[in-house]
Amino acid sequence: NPSHIHKYGLFARMRFNKFDIVIEYVGELIRNAVADKRENQYKFQGFGDCYMFRIDQDFVIDATFKGNEARYLNHSCNPNCASIALEIDGNKKIIIYAKQKIDESEELTYDYQFEAEAEKLKCTCGAKNCQGRMN
Repeated sequence: NPSHIHKYGLFARMRFNKFDIVIEYVGELIRNAVADKRENQYKFQGFGDCYMFRIDQDFVIDATFKGNEARYLNHSCNPNCASIALEIDGNKKIIIYAKQKIDESEELTYDYQFEAEAEKLKCTCGAKNCQGRMN
């Protein structure tokens, strides 16, 4: 669905209570070095958005081509979801869960927690506490 935050967003199809699992961030598990190369390749090829989620200092989930709807979760400075990295049966996973009660049709958001960089990425979340940037 179209989002007021950025292009498309992910919207709840049902109500969620605090701490309910909302969705797993699904994609291809890759190492950081591969993620860096792919990010540059995606930019060079003209892809507007990059759907990567860092699990830890060694691994990233790339959902650009092998992902699910979780890749459409937008950033917010006042998110209604949070993420947790888990290892289940030796497989690294990212689980998105509700930080609060979420109503049906409400846009699902989380804090991307980007590292600070010289080039600032503009935030358009519209939250009262919006910092105006994502990093």
